Amino acid sequence: MKKDITITPVSGLRGTLTVPGDKSISHRAVMLASLSEGVTEIEGFLDGADCRSTIDCFAKMGVVVEKDGDILRVHGKGLYGLTKPSDTLYTGNSGTTTRIISGILAGQNFSSRLTGDASIEKRPMKRIIEPLRMMGADIISERGNDCAPLVLQKSALKGISYRSPVSSAQVKSCIMFAGLYADSMTTVTEPALSRDHTERMMRAFGAKIVTGIDAEKRPCASVEPAPRFSGGHVIVPSDISSAAYFIVAGLIVPHSEIMLKNVNTNPTRAGIIEVLKRMGADLRLENERVVSGEPVADIVVRSSELNATEIDGNEIPTLIDELPVIAVAAAFANGRTVIRDAAELKVKESNRIESVSKNLSAMGADVTPTDDGLIIQGGSLLHGAEIATYHDHRIAMSFAVAGLLASGDTTFDDTDCVAVSYPSFFDDIASISI
Repeated sequence: MKKDITITPVSGLRGTLTVPGDKSISHRAVMLASLSEGVTEIEGFLDGADCRSTIDCFAKMGVVVEKDGDILRVHGKGLYGLTKPSDTLYTGNSGTTTRIISGILAGQNFSSRLTGDASIEKRPMKRIIEPLRMMGADIISERGNDCAPLVLQKSALKGISYRSPVSSAQVKSCIMFAGLYADSMTTVTEPALSRDHTERMMRAFGAKIVTGIDAEKRPCASVEPAPRFSGGHVIVPSDISSAAYFIVAGLIVPHSEIMLKNVNTNPTRAGIIEVLKRMGADLRLENERVVSGEPVADIVVRSSELNATEIDGNEIPTLIDELPVIAVAAAFANGRTVIRDAAELKVKESNRIESVSKNLSAMGADVTPTDDGLIIQGGSLLHGAEIATYHDHRIAMSFAVAGLLASGDTTFDDTDCVAVSYPSFFDDIASISI
């Protein structure tokens, strides 16, 4: 584990960056390409540890994946062409891989075993086990604790209408992928709309997808079974979750102006933009367009005086992964920021309510953790500290941003973890620092 990276205060941040490809879209592109007939070319694929875990799992089921420069070529096997893996499918640190691929495995005519690293083996899987069992899947938690390892046996799946208790794109996607193998239409209803990359991409690959609002004004998505997918070309935009670190850094560090190119601005992901604008951010979208079914723009940010805000309710699913760096922005803002309805932070790669709170406190911020969020009184003078990353990439990168404006040195107990989503993160910070 690397501990030799030190962040020190900078005079400003200036330049243009293209951050890595969207992690969520990269996962789904490989999955749908694997279930397609023919070759799919994926441009802009995120070559991070999590997405490589998805590739590795499908390679164990007979899918050939080739890398040719910036192009990933996936030789699809068709919806029913995957073969029984000879070994356990290992998902590393990827909750997205673990949860979504479970829906695909539930529909196969072979058995499989699925697990990940120590963090994955603690993350809750009951949220997918229950709906998959409702569909007829034979899926068990090997240790009986509703966590991985998971074992799935050959099953005949049926279509269901499922009311998810949580707004989770991973849960929704798991059920919709299982729905491809069901005997009738499958519908998922959520409390609030989670990111919709699966619906968009399944439709682009040829699935019959219906989205809408139910009688109680809850968002729902339905998929019909047994489509025939054909290979194609997918362009993956830059990940707004990775861009978020530089968006916040450009706002809080004086004398800064940053352009972030080709960023995914899907409304189900772009809550951070609305929150930061509400806080007074000088933030502009340029060159707005649609690429492979996803809205994309270049984002320009300039140093700004930020003010506190409240973040809650249906806004949370649109920025759940960005809350750690939003908390950093709040620490440098004027006034008291309240984040609530975000209990989902507890079951990420770390308990992010705890990890954000402890690290902000270590840097001198006035922060109070709550059962479902954080209360941050901005305006304290932050100082460098050794950051406990909890091996969580988003914690490491968020507090690197804080270190750009804190006095003294900011160090980390682990920086290898950023390879999950942004291997070149620290190099990119250095490239625009002045």
